[in-house]
Amino acid sequence: MDISPYVGGDASVEGLARVMKLSANEGATGPSPKAIAAYTEAGANLHRYPDGGAAELRAGLAEMYGLDVNRLICGNGSDEIISHLIHAYAGQGDEVVYSEHGFLMYPLGAMASGATPVKAREDNFTATVDGFLAAVTERTKIVFVANPNNPTGTYLPQAELVRLRAGLPDDVLLVIDSAYAEFVSRNDYAPGIEMVSAHDNVVMTRTFSKIYGLAALRLGWAYCPAEVAGVFHRVRGPFNVNTAAQAAGLAALRDVQHTDEARAHNDRWLPWLQDECTRLGLNYIPSVGNFLTIQFEADGPRSADAAQEFLRTKGILPRGIAGYGMPDYLRFTIGLEDENRSVVAALEEFLSAANGG
Repeated sequence: MDISPYVGGDASVEGLARVMKLSANEGATGPSPKAIAAYTEAGANLHRYPDGGAAELRAGLAEMYGLDVNRLICGNGSDEIISHLIHAYAGQGDEVVYSEHGFLMYPLGAMASGATPVKAREDNFTATVDGFLAAVTERTKIVFVANPNNPTGTYLPQAELVRLRAGLPDDVLLVIDSAYAEFVSRNDYAPGIEMVSAHDNVVMTRTFSKIYGLAALRLGWAYCPAEVAGVFHRVRGPFNVNTAAQAAGLAALRDVQHTDEARAHNDRWLPWLQDECTRLGLNYIPSVGNFLTIQFEADGPRSADAAQEFLRTKGILPRGIAGYGMPDYLRFTIGLEDENRSVVAALEEFLSAANGG
């Protein structure tokens, strides 16, 4: 009962017909038309149970990334995979480590399983290997690294992840949450596939909710050691991924052109929004994801709360992240062109009004 239930981003404003929902890091360009077609076709078989092993989807993932299909698992969103991993490997008296401003599902999952969540310090809103290792004790069972991290948009280079793994005890499970991996184009970044292949205590989780635009279908996957996959299959529900999600996910995966277009859209508008923040005198955390976290003042007319309320009147819904220990910040999903331009225009109006203009 100490858990505060997770609350998703706002999606509506009373009295406004159109809102710009920029609170959940959803894919701005939406799903592939081929994924929509596959979803629609699946409707003819709603009376049938889904394939409990998601065989075709796992085969598609194995083909796409060159992976061992037997080490791939699928879940009802990567949230389910995270939850089951904690349930399977941590309980009363155990600890689950995550970074200071890491994804809230890690501590919530730990508490739900009776384990103790432990924060590792960050440096300038970026996780550090030394911070993680300093937080590890003999009670640590799992270390979660969101890479890139939500809500900060920062990341650890591959070399640092390798150093983290080398510093962990062999009986600690390292889970690399790469939900935003498809948006990252840095030369020193890797989502974690090679590390899973090289070690028996590393898991990489991924999602179809972001760049693939399938958040409504709740579809995630993970690459893991065969032993971990075996444990997951013992604790998951027998039909945990529905038929429509499997079909749409496979079609989305194969529509490489649509994925490339979604990435190109983000590559254009993320730096544009950063530049506009600089022009407006707003500090932000440099991001490699599909969102930007912008700093406001702690209180007064230029506070994050004031900005959020003002934007709400314009039908613009960013994410307040006080629950992540960042009350002075708002997180904005990179939207479509008109949404991004509307955000900047509204921020400019807000700042002018706050300054008495």
